Amino acid sequence: MSAVTLSDVQRRIRAVGIPPVYLILVVVFVAAVLLDAVFGRGQITSSTILANMLVRSVALGIVAIGQTFVILGASIDLSVAYLISVTAVMTSYIMQGDPARVPLAVTAVLAIGAFVGLVNGVIVSKLRVNPFIATLGVGLVLKGVLNASFDNFAGAVPRSFQTLGYGSIGPVPVSILLLLAVTVVGGLILQRTRFGAHLYAVGGSEEVARLSGLRTDRVIILAHVICSLTAVATGLFIVSRLRSGAPWVGPDGLYDLESIAAVVVGGTALSGGKGGVAGTLAGVLIFGILDTTFNQLGVDTFLKQVLRGSIIILAVASYTIRSRVKAA
Repeated sequence: MSAVTLSDVQRRIRAVGIPPVYLILVVVFVAAVLLDAVFGRGQITSSTILANMLVRSVALGIVAIGQTFVILGASIDLSVAYLISVTAVMTSYIMQGDPARVPLAVTAVLAIGAFVGLVNGVIVSKLRVNPFIATLGVGLVLKGVLNASFDNFAGAVPRSFQTLGYGSIGPVPVSILLLLAVTVVGGLILQRTRFGAHLYAVGGSEEVARLSGLRTDRVIILAHVICSLTAVATGLFIVSRLRSGAPWVGPDGLYDLESIAAVVVGGTALSGGKGGVAGTLAGVLIFGILDTTFNQLGVDTFLKQVLRGSIIILAVASYTIRSRVKAA
């Protein structure tokens, strides 16, 4: 009987439609368990720690799903961190602890998110500004408005709204169900709708897609709107956990850079046209496992960032090398 190689395993994973990054996820998890058993407290596999790890991955996971859409379209969104802060601040400012104000607050921040996504998409697609510069500029505008209007916590959210962050249905936290729902809906949009097919086409080659008759501008704009709406969803989740919103919650979480990193680690090409939300979810879980492992081992905060950055570079470099080998 011939030995099964790593490439054979990867081919079998692809054959059943599972992104290869899930093999990396399994390897990272096994390594984390072994390291915790040898150098830590041996508790990383406990149900409490695993549940906490999943809940802590929800905020990044939701916005990373939206970031997947814009990156698939060969764009990017650096404004999401400040939009998360805007959502958290405006939600708590409008609610002021009153349950009757919840629908108004949620509607208001969704409208703000859709508008920001529309602005990003129009600047990128109509004005032909580089998406990195365009969304960075929009993010700085949001930062300026926040800093000019609020210094710290803007208000409180009612206890009923905190169910989003702390509630559960049976043994499963509501937040995890929210992440799964966003992932499933995102996957269905990309795989089962005309917009999803058009987005992959635009990301593969915008010029070819345009010559084929696609409304490429509309596709890019809609992708940015979806990304902004997921940032709003992340902001709502965060404010439900913190019970109030502050201008620093988005930037301090590094949701702009980490969402991009999770998407790329999940196998979506920065050049667009290749990848999906299933891989992004795996990338987010890899980050969650790394953070939990570092905490269990008592790794210094600054060293933790160095290790995370190194792992991201190695993961992206491996994808690049494999892509070049396949293209050769």
